[in-house]
Amino acid sequence: MNLATPWQQRTFQRVLGVLHGGRLAHGLLICGPEMLGKQALMRVLIARLLCTETQGAQPACGRCRSCHLLAAGTHPDYHDVTLLPNEKGVLKKEIGVDQIREISQILGFTAQIGSTIVAAVHPADALNHAAANALLKTLEEPQDGRYLVLLTSKPHRLPATVRSRCQRIDLKLPERDEARQWLQQQHGAGAEVLRALQLAEGHPGRADDMLRHGGLVLFDSVGKDLRGLARGQLALSEVCKHWLDERLAERLRMAVIWVRQLAVEKIGAGKRPHTAFDAHYLWAQQANLVRQQLDTPLRSDLLLADLLHQWADLGLRSGS
Repeated sequence: MNLATPWQQRTFQRVLGVLHGGRLAHGLLICGPEMLGKQALMRVLIARLLCTETQGAQPACGRCRSCHLLAAGTHPDYHDVTLLPNEKGVLKKEIGVDQIREISQILGFTAQIGSTIVAAVHPADALNHAAANALLKTLEEPQDGRYLVLLTSKPHRLPATVRSRCQRIDLKLPERDEARQWLQQQHGAGAEVLRALQLAEGHPGRADDMLRHGGLVLFDSVGKDLRGLARGQLALSEVCKHWLDERLAERLRMAVIWVRQLAVEKIGAGKRPHTAFDAHYLWAQQANLVRQQLDTPLRSDLLLADLLHQWADLGLRSGS
């Protein structure tokens, strides 16, 4: 399996070097921003660990029985630990202790193919307290040929005791020029690539997603709605109805970028005092908080209505 981006390939080659040098740990923590390719990196690493033919600092061969079974999703020595559906078919919010206890037992078994057993836990930040404690016990008793791979974009949510017992593999944002070159290879050299990368704050994965799924159009729509609210040209109920769809979280993220961008532009042009900038920055923080609360039992419509009401009031007071 080939990795799609140079920053993934660079990270993987570094890990292969550590593996070849005999320094790869039993517990591995893959982390980095969302939408940067951590899942793909995890898959090629797991394939290399389970491959029975490849030697040295090389990726999995892709031809042996182990590689074929892994690609088919039927490898007996690979175990996936993730969020399970509840009785209503909705994914649970946590990875439970029973899932980790089962994996701990499996890691003590004899491998059916080769000499390696791998378990992947993702998203690792979804481990509940009991599950994290159970995982810690497994990490404290490493065995040859047994690997626990944890993947998360929020490593700070893992207990420090778990993080300290894992070898960290960081997938980092590339330099802006490298991100731009890669995006232009995917989408051409048009101005929309530069705009998407700017709005994504240098994150090539987010910029790529925007370019593929109408993100620039959505950003402009969000800005139009916020401007209309601030000027009293749009009704609060109208904007709420417009925003309450499956892209609400993305709209809120873009609203944060739009508001911060607007505040900086106004200050740069001498049209807004720093006190107004502070108020807009605080509103952006509140918008981020609402975005984080969308997966909680709190009602999204009420959260959104209150947030947009604050924005409309702020806009009317500051003459936006």
